[in-house]
Formats: sequence, C-alpha cells, structure tokens
Amino acid sequence: MLLFEDMARASLRTIVNTNSFQRRLAMSLDDSFLSLLQFLVPMMTAPSFHNFCVVITGWVFASRRTVTQMLLAAGAVGTKHHSSFHRLFAAARWSRDRLGLGVFALISPWLGDTVFLAVDDTLARKRGLKMFGTGMHHDPLLSSRGKTITNWGHSWVVLGVVVTFPLWPERPFCLPILFRLYLNHQRAEKERRVHRTRPELAVELIRLLCRHAKSRQFHVVGDSAYGGQSVLGFLPENCQLTSRLTLKARLYDAPPEHRAGAHGRPRKRGQRLPTPEAMLNQRARRLVLSIYGRQEQARVCDAEARVHAAPDKPLRVVAVEALKGGRGREAFYSTCVTATADEILTWYAQRWAVEVAFHDSKQHLGFEEPQGWTRNAVERTAPVAMILYSLIVLWFVQEGHHHHQLTLCPWYLSKSRASFRDMLLTLRRKSVHQQLLSLGLSGQGSRKTLELLENAVSQAV
Repeated sequence: MLLFEDMARASLRTIVNTNSFQRRLAMSLDDSFLSLLQFLVPMMTAPSFHNFCVVITGWVFASRRTVTQMLLAAGAVGTKHHSSFHRLFAAARWSRDRLGLGVFALISPWLGDTVFLAVDDTLARKRGLKMFGTGMHHDPLLSSRGKTITNWGHSWVVLGVVVTFPLWPERPFCLPILFRLYLNHQRAEKERRVHRTRPELAVELIRLLCRHAKSRQFHVVGDSAYGGQSVLGFLPENCQLTSRLTLKARLYDAPPEHRAGAHGRPRKRGQRLPTPEAMLNQRARRLVLSIYGRQEQARVCDAEARVHAAPDKPLRVVAVEALKGGRGREAFYSTCVTATADEILTWYAQRWAVEVAFHDSKQHLGFEEPQGWTRNAVERTAPVAMILYSLIVLWFVQEGHHHHQLTLCPWYLSKSRASFRDMLLTLRRKSVHQQLLSLGLSGQGSRKTLELLENAVSQAV
C-alpha cells in the first residue's frame, strides 16, 4: 500500500513540475529572423521544423550548446518530452545537404556572375570513445612548423560561399553551407565504411553544388591540401580552382601536336619550364596588392604552364615574393588562364574568410559543444552551428544592421564595423526587445528598465 502511495506522490510531483515548466515564458527570436527561417520550411516536415525553430532559438541564447541547455534557454522545457528534440538530430527525416542548398538559395541574391567558394577542414575537439566518427587528427592551433600535435575529435570538410555585401565592400564573408565528416583509416575500418580522403570529400561537395546550380559558374579557392591532382583532375565543367603550389613544382609547356605517321604514343607534356622559385630569380615586376585588409608590396612573376600531375590542365602560375613582412616566397595557380596575377592573389586571399567563419562558429556558437554520439546526431548537430552562422550574417545584412549599436571602448577606438559577436548580440537584443514590448511595460522608468534588461540578456550569454 505504501508503495502505491509513493508512486502516486511521484506521479503527482511530475505533473506539478510539468505544469510549472509550462507556465514559464518561452523565448522567441525576432520576427524578421523567423521570416528568414520560413524559407527553410520545405526542407523538413512540420513537426521537425517546429522543433528546429525551438532549437535555433535556444542556440542563440544558450551559454552551452547542448540540446538540453538549448531547451532551457528557449524556455521549452515541459512543452513536450525532451527526447523529441534529441530525435530531431538522431532520427528525424531531413537532409543536411538540402538544408545547406536552401541556405544557398537565400545567399543567391547577393551573388554575381561567378560564385566564389572556399573549401577547408576544421577540427572539433571531442571526448569519448563511443562517439561516432572520432579519431586522432592534426590540430593546427597547437601545432607549429617544428612539431605536429594531434587531438581527439571530429574532422569536418566544409564548403562555404564567399560573398561580399554592399554594406562592407572590402570585407568578404564565407557562409558555410555543405559539410562532410572525415573518418581516418582506423575509424573507417571500425565503422565498416570505405575510407575517403578529405580532397575526395571536398570534390563530392563541389560536384553537389555545381550539379544543383548548373547554370552558374563557380570558382573554388583552397589551400594546398585541396589543390592537388585529386581535386584538380575532377572539377566539374562549370567550376574553376585557385590554390597554392610548391616553389619546386615541375612545370611544363603544352605538349606538341602529334604528327601523322609518327611512331610512339603522343607526348603528354611539353618542354620543361622554370620552377616558381626559378621564376623569382629572374627579373620580376612589382605590384601593390590590397589583400588581407592591408596594402602589400611584392615582386610577381606569372606564366601559363601545366603541372606534372595534371598535364592536360592549362594553368596560370603566379610566383610572388613579399618585399616586407615574413611571408617570403610563395606560388599559386588558377585554372582561369586569362586571369592576371593581381586577380589570382586577390582571389586566394579571400580564402581567409573561411578561417574566420570557423573561429566565430566555435567561439560564439559552440560548434564543438554538441554531445550527440550516434551517426545521425553527429553528422547533423555540429553543421547546424555553421548554418546558423550563415543565417545570422544574412539577417544582419538585411535587417540587423539597422538596429546595431556600435559600442566604442577606450581601448578600441578604431573599431568601425560590426564583428560576428556584434551581430549575435544585436539579434539577442532585438529579440528581447520585441518580447518585452509584448509584455506591455508602462509607467515611470519602464524605458530604462527595458534598456537594462535588453543589455543584461544580450551580454549575459
């Protein structure tokens, strides 16, 4: 009898707790941001999209980006069982590729005739042996030129759209849209999957986007890891590539025409040409380059050539030597042979925007914090952080910059434009402002109270 009474009390306590959760005021994002999310409705079912909006709201306001913390931040605890929000990533029927292509459609009005893309990989540090896809990967933040450090976690290959907005014509943004999780040899064998290299995953993402928008011309920029034969030899017809070369790269002229009746197979390569390093030992012209937000003087040589690994691809090879600073001698190439050396160096400099996107997604949106461990949860949750990064930048360009309050600090008087942190704080402040107005605050001191609450909530997380 006592056992049944204890069970009844426990059940009643659960009901009381649930009712108390339901009486909490749920957070809501600004209407202008929610209207941006409405373009993604076709990517999910109605229940999944409702859960997605709740999770995104919590993602903006949470101090830690786990599903349960996001539910607490969104005020959604008790509205339905928390497992339904976990299932959004682990079991719901939606595709992260379709979601990324939907975001690409939102970016399209800001794009020109040629769409520039940036491809790179980043490490998300993790803990736990049972989490899907984890392994030991190179850690670029802890490594140096003399010592390589590896760390346990996920290695993500990311493809983003490089776009310059009229609001900041001198500042390119990289908006991530497509993602692939790289598995090293040991993890691929354990999961019984075919091992695929990072360049192969990058080619898959490039082909997916180029096939989705066949009428557009694309131009990919990537570092030397994505400039080898495994990428250069498998580019779609509507895609160009700009990347780095080693200074000792073997360069060749176009092969001579095969004469009729000549013995032997046709030559694949023409006459050997000077290496990029040898090009810089000759006379070179000087250029003033506007890259990385500053002016740089450099010696530049360029020539049309073909690399040994891809003799059928004509390239414009650029060798450059910085006259000031520690960059030294470098070599680059582009499959766009009609481009000038200045254009190629400017294109490659835009690649840095993807590094900024990685930093801001980890620092301000918790890219490394989700704790899902099944395959679906792992492959879906972390990319949402970078999808949210793209959405917040788009929202700020369209609507948020009208409400941005530039905070000048005595130690940073030269600040003249908004950082991503400012964009996120503006979204929080605008959302809190809208919600507080709906409460109908009035009377003496209500305006100061409103400003105080807005500032406290936006800065607290």
